[in-house]
Amino acid sequence: MAGLSEKLLPLYDALPTPLQNAFCSLEGWRIQRTRYNADFHQLLRAATARSGWSTERVLEYRDDRLRRFLKEAAAFTPHYAAERDRADFAWEDIKELTDLKILPIIGKADVQARAEEFANQSPLAENSCVSHTSGTTGAGLRFRATTRAIQEQWAVWFRYRSWHGISPGTWCGYFGGRSVVPHKQKAAPFWRLNYPGRQILFSAYHVAPQWMGDYVDELRRRRLPWLHGYPSLLTLLAGYMIDRGLDLGYTVRWITTGAENLLPQQRELIAKAFGVQPREHYGMAEAVANFSECERGRLHVDEDFAAVEFVPTGNGETFRVVGTNFTNPATPLVRYEVSDIVSVSGTECPCGRSGRIVDHVDGRQEDYVHLRNGSRLGRMDHIFKDMVHVREAQIYQEVPGELVYRIVRGRNYTGDDEAQLLRETALRVGDEATVKFQYLESLPRAPSGKLRFVVSKIAEAQIESLKLLSGTGTGFDSG
Repeated sequence: MAGLSEKLLPLYDALPTPLQNAFCSLEGWRIQRTRYNADFHQLLRAATARSGWSTERVLEYRDDRLRRFLKEAAAFTPHYAAERDRADFAWEDIKELTDLKILPIIGKADVQARAEEFANQSPLAENSCVSHTSGTTGAGLRFRATTRAIQEQWAVWFRYRSWHGISPGTWCGYFGGRSVVPHKQKAAPFWRLNYPGRQILFSAYHVAPQWMGDYVDELRRRRLPWLHGYPSLLTLLAGYMIDRGLDLGYTVRWITTGAENLLPQQRELIAKAFGVQPREHYGMAEAVANFSECERGRLHVDEDFAAVEFVPTGNGETFRVVGTNFTNPATPLVRYEVSDIVSVSGTECPCGRSGRIVDHVDGRQEDYVHLRNGSRLGRMDHIFKDMVHVREAQIYQEVPGELVYRIVRGRNYTGDDEAQLLRETALRVGDEATVKFQYLESLPRAPSGKLRFVVSKIAEAQIESLKLLSGTGTGFDSG
């Protein structure tokens, strides 16, 4: 389960299902107390109120927070204190978003290599906890985030959900990468319960044709109004239902997606199976950028949450996403590149909300990992989240159940890191996959310049070539 250490996960796996449900509920209770307390609800009300502000007022709010954030970072964070002292200009001259271009762009590797230099030394950063991420590059990053920063991020995420009618406390079926069901389990239930969080946590590691009917039966029994998760997993479930002419017997009110791109063919398939248009959201643990889909289907930049820059790639049509996380003083990230590429609209949205419009995000678009038992996994970056000595990683596959980890090593990478990757993989997929390592100086990029985290040569595992559109089959016809 997410949050469990490598030592504790086998103990959790050995528990009977009722005690695993109890453990998930205990963790859910802890999250409710810290993430969704009275401070969260106050932040949600404030964020919701800002949805009605004019564009000018929102940008003034953003730039004011940016100025105060930069002042704090330069005073108490070693990296930015040194940048301020070296600069041939006054940091106080940075008044708004466009002024940031005089500062250098940083990347994940910079923060990995000098993590202590990016840690705020002021009392503001004391009430913080460790967050981690890997993202599309596969490189692990650990950093500190204040409790308030985490609550503010979730407040902005629930603001977007509230645009569509979803409120905190709504029962949800979650389809993500949490290791809640032991990989050796071969019979239902392939889900666990989080009662305080009102979640049914469905396993991502048992999404195989022979067990998919159990998922459908549980959804019919629970009649969950809201499904949330990786588009790749929801697409597999939708394809299974369409191929067999199945429905849930009730109407799902909301489907939301995250962590991956929601591709047009995935959107169409999910809508056909469940009878509701899925909504997507773009964000990351580092909190340097956030885009939210409105009722009109447009992705709005949440200008009041982070200072987002779109830096031209050089081809005249696309931009690199570079952001500053002014909600998190514990680990200031100024002009941090997230390695995603976007196309941006110059038009306003008919919904009337502020925020620049993003037409397309080229990132988090991955092939599936194909296991020996037929399961297809659409998101594997969590295996690399704590791998701070990995600069870049890619999973390459030619044969079901055989994975090649292509890795660009950091300076302190050792055999211990390789052993940890093997253990993290085994904890999630057991003996359904074997791993080989290939160490490279650099990893191949797509024509857009993006690094694809999962690259498969197996036809039924390729995200772009999957026959997902209605009437063409989805790969479940014979299972």
